[in-house]
Amino acid sequence: MKTENIESAYAYAKERFAAIGVDTDAAIAKMNEIHLSLHCWQADDVAGFENAGSLTGGIQATGNYPGKARNIDELRADIAKVKTLLPGTHRLNLHEIYGDFAGERVDRDQVEPRHFESWMQWAKENNMKLDFNSTSFSHPKSGSLSLSNPDKGIRDFWIEHTKRCRAVAEEIGKRQGDPCIMNLWIHDGSKDITVNRMLYRSLLKDSLDEIFAQKYDNMKDCLESKVFGIGLESYTVGSSDFYTAYCAQNNKIVTLDTGHFHPTESVADKVSSLLLYVPELMLHVSRPVRWDSDHVTIMNDDTLDLCREIVRCNAIDRVHIGLDYFDASINRIGAYIIGARATQKCVLLALLEPIESLRKYEAADKGFERLAMLEELKSMPWGAVWDMYCLRNNVPVGEEYIAEIESYEAEITSKRN
Repeated sequence: MKTENIESAYAYAKERFAAIGVDTDAAIAKMNEIHLSLHCWQADDVAGFENAGSLTGGIQATGNYPGKARNIDELRADIAKVKTLLPGTHRLNLHEIYGDFAGERVDRDQVEPRHFESWMQWAKENNMKLDFNSTSFSHPKSGSLSLSNPDKGIRDFWIEHTKRCRAVAEEIGKRQGDPCIMNLWIHDGSKDITVNRMLYRSLLKDSLDEIFAQKYDNMKDCLESKVFGIGLESYTVGSSDFYTAYCAQNNKIVTLDTGHFHPTESVADKVSSLLLYVPELMLHVSRPVRWDSDHVTIMNDDTLDLCREIVRCNAIDRVHIGLDYFDASINRIGAYIIGARATQKCVLLALLEPIESLRKYEAADKGFERLAMLEELKSMPWGAVWDMYCLRNNVPVGEEYIAEIESYEAEITSKRN
């Protein structure tokens, strides 16, 4: 796309938005302050570098598209490629199983910061800050219950694992000069009817209390709920109610995964309620199709509503936006870019909303004017603003990234066995 055409279209869009009180240059500047937390597990279908076993613990990756990352070098190369195709600067979210174990057999209750030393170096060299996750799935001691397991030996194993993950996150945050956000999600649940709901939740609460007894200054804890896991459909210990109450009582960050709620629930509607009671929110943005299927994020009403609500709540500085889908049925680099760009587009659209004018209409009970403006916004030339954002960040504009990803596939990923 010719630069002069982009600039001409942007000049027109800038004028149109200025007429309704929106500064497009300010919106672009704000976009440069918003850093997605890219999920490392899209590149290799959540396999990690610990072993070659299959996924367990209520999750699965579907598809067998060729060319997935097979080791730490290939995964880093893929992430570096993704970085060149996205406007702005972004973070990288690591699961514990992606440590640089260098062939050493390290069980999860033995993990240390040194196993992520090379990641910290790589992140610094690539201008990417890191976030982190404990990993309770795909392990011989996972079973159906981890931190809520009545077996004290198994429970203590996972408590120690999570403590060590927090220590890793603390070291990462200290080294990068910015808090590392560590997410805790466990699959714990029951495939069929349970008569011990209170038991498992009381054990989980006790485990969390022990884990969080150690206070840190360079990491932040967030807790992620789920409706159900595959093979654990009847009961989930770490439900939304459980974690919402726990985080509110203990001043922790709530993680909202857009696939972890009933299909008729609005995740966007939860933002304003939670921000009254918890310090911050972490988002895991994906696209559920009938269930938590982790399809690639696209620009749909759910993601748009979520981003608009963040901006309307003036909460950009209190909400961290991460991605969490793992589609193995299409080009994995392409999946990264589609999902990340779609999320960024939704944020930009939210920033281009004339919120003060809309609120004045609402305060004056001018329902027609408010609805009319919301409708007109749908056909405003926001795409020209997006193109300018990409141009100013020296990344492909429009569909140009498709050819770059096809070239990377031909030269790199297609040669992986």
